[in-house]
Amino acid sequence: MEATRDAILYGLLHIWQPLKGPRVSVDSVLLAWYARIKRGERAIELGSAHGAVSLILARRYPECSIEGIEIQEELVELARLNAAENGLTDRVSFYCRDLRQVQRFYRNQSFHVVVANPPYGEVLSSRASPVWSEAVARGGLLCSLDDVARSASYLLRHGGRLYMVYSARRLSSLMMALKGHGLEPKRLRAVHPKPEREASVVLLEARMKGGEGLTVEPPLYIYDECGKYTKALLSAYSLEGQASCRS
Repeated sequence: MEATRDAILYGLLHIWQPLKGPRVSVDSVLLAWYARIKRGERAIELGSAHGAVSLILARRYPECSIEGIEIQEELVELARLNAAENGLTDRVSFYCRDLRQVQRFYRNQSFHVVVANPPYGEVLSSRASPVWSEAVARGGLLCSLDDVARSASYLLRHGGRLYMVYSARRLSSLMMALKGHGLEPKRLRAVHPKPEREASVVLLEARMKGGEGLTVEPPLYIYDECGKYTKALLSAYSLEGQASCRS
């Protein structure tokens, strides 16, 4: 697999990622910014690819342990290399595992936090990329939205939190999948390219066996009216407040 070594978060991390395949995107950075991990909690990323989201979280929350599972072995190798080169192997681990079979590797209710950036498309409705690793990451070839929700439900403790970024157009499907597996949506933030444009993705927090009650937060705009990055977007590329895990 051809790969490039790129600086992300303005050089706070350096990541090897496929030249052709899943790469760090604004969605990845926003997910790692939106997720919250408390001191001493265990977190797991489902579909961790080359490890960028897990590694950002490890930098932001230095007193927490994080695992990433990914079905594509070549991406797992890149993730492990990235953890080593960024000095994070003591707190971040990556494993080649199928998220649809988490019960083979973990006990029920093993984690406080699950993080996921699942494929936005379904196999029958999306035009698959000719690059296999990218098609898997984006097109739902090896897992469905329901698979992600089912696995998160199995892994999370009661009251545990799931953080996701997902297509705004498929928000209804996301809500149904989560609620069908006992995951109650609690916080929602829509992400818009510009103030006058419709939302492209949503950031969402759900709680395992949580009570009903959803907070819809102010929208996040990537660009302002002048075409410049907004302060909210730029804050996602900062590690301010990472000195300790939130309690």
